[in-house]
Amino acid sequence: MADLLFRDIDIVDGTGAPRQRGDVVVDAGRIATIAAPNTISGADRIVDGGTSVLAPGFIDMHAHSDLHLITEPGHFPKLSQGVTTEVIGQDGLSYAPIDAPTLAVVRRQIAGWNGNPDLDFEWRTVGEYLDRLDRGITPNAAYLVPQGTLRLLVVGSEQREATPHEIDLMRELLREGLAQGAVGMSSGLTYTPGMYADTGELAALCEVVAEAGGFYAPHTRSYGKGALDAYAEMIGLARSAGCAVHLTHATMNFGENRGRAPELLDMIDAALADGCDITLDTYPYLPGSTTLSALLPSWAMSGGPDAALARIADPEERVRISADVNLHGSDGCHGVTVDWDTIQISGVGNDELAPYVGRTITEIAVDRDMPPVAVFFELLARDQLATTILQHVGHEENVRAIMRHSRHMGGSDGLLVGERPHPRAWGTFPRYLGHYVRELGHLGLEDCVNHLTGRPAQRLRLRDRGLVREGYAADLVVFDPATITDTATFDNPKQQARGISHVLVNGALALDDGEPTGALAGRALRMNPERKETR
Repeated sequence: MADLLFRDIDIVDGTGAPRQRGDVVVDAGRIATIAAPNTISGADRIVDGGTSVLAPGFIDMHAHSDLHLITEPGHFPKLSQGVTTEVIGQDGLSYAPIDAPTLAVVRRQIAGWNGNPDLDFEWRTVGEYLDRLDRGITPNAAYLVPQGTLRLLVVGSEQREATPHEIDLMRELLREGLAQGAVGMSSGLTYTPGMYADTGELAALCEVVAEAGGFYAPHTRSYGKGALDAYAEMIGLARSAGCAVHLTHATMNFGENRGRAPELLDMIDAALADGCDITLDTYPYLPGSTTLSALLPSWAMSGGPDAALARIADPEERVRISADVNLHGSDGCHGVTVDWDTIQISGVGNDELAPYVGRTITEIAVDRDMPPVAVFFELLARDQLATTILQHVGHEENVRAIMRHSRHMGGSDGLLVGERPHPRAWGTFPRYLGHYVRELGHLGLEDCVNHLTGRPAQRLRLRDRGLVREGYAADLVVFDPATITDTATFDNPKQQARGISHVLVNGALALDDGEPTGALAGRALRMNPERKETR
């Protein structure tokens, strides 16, 4: 008897092809048989299809679950969306490779992304981190070597050019991480210290990524002023280094970019026509989310968190920072001046600041009769840079245009910490299928499933995932296309989606009739640079 039979169900296989009615048998962690409907009868468990769709499990191309997978391995926010694989190590900052001094800096700098839990952090290499994930997680996870962490390890937090010797050391650390299973490299080029790297330094690293068959996932230098130039720099790396480039959270934000998504897509299409390997992901929401400290100009973060806090406490340095964020445009805020009306507090590390969660900087400033920039400084200091924010700067016409591109994929960019995190952490994938497929008809169902499964599987070089195909790993999701919807809102973001009944990870039921089973069948997916495939 097989483990599980999905009987007489609509199969959307992840290729973009029209759905087919059929029976699907899962056994020993694999898709054992796909047959005509009602032709298979025996299994330990039978699930009747009814009006539901069976699809490959969704692949989140941009996740910030690097520590959450360890502290909360059941990972319900993503499991409840049908996510069976996540790509972590994003935006150039994560926890491997690492040493003790660098770990101390990273933990503080991205506490707003991942919290700062009481973990042993026993690993030091990429391979050891992946081994730690293999002790038990619900979704599978693929890892990107974070370029900013490499720079911290070798150069430190200072704003300066890397020497040729330092670049060689970073290249070797990157090569080791890729050999141990990482699928590529990420950057966060509005975050220190990764943003201190010039194009030549990035090209030298991208050459190593290309040799291994991985891809480069940059958070570009700007999504505001000069956004197209920032994208052009990344596409130029695909040309000069021969490296596959995945433009992560490929947005066009702020007032200067309203309606300009077609210009970005034309740029991408021209590169594709020239033979470059370019892909991109987005989340289906307008606001972004990051840390409050990210708005600081890069010079103010030089030297790391302690140096930044010292500048914030210095009256003369405050004047200089104020000029950048209010008058000149901070490179940490994508080259634009900060509109405090758009900056909403979503989470704090200091419980005394909890009353500010959900409020904008402007609202707090009005209530307290003080300038918004003074509120900014106070929150940074009292929260030791751990404050997270929503940044209401997106445009619906850009979001819709970009998600229809033939190289587009889904990425939540979801932060899981804070009292009121961005709802994309709980709602990205059902929102694509509920709002943009069923309600708006902006994407077809089969096409959208391809965006969320088959395409990212190709980007990750997954040999046996991302499709409903015999012999493939049974990473599967069952949903009702008539009811699937995100219920997470900005006021109440930690809400389970509706319409997703079953999720399998490596053949194990992780979500059964909408309830988590506690199965921890996920594992780290490792790329083999010699075979140029990920398993």
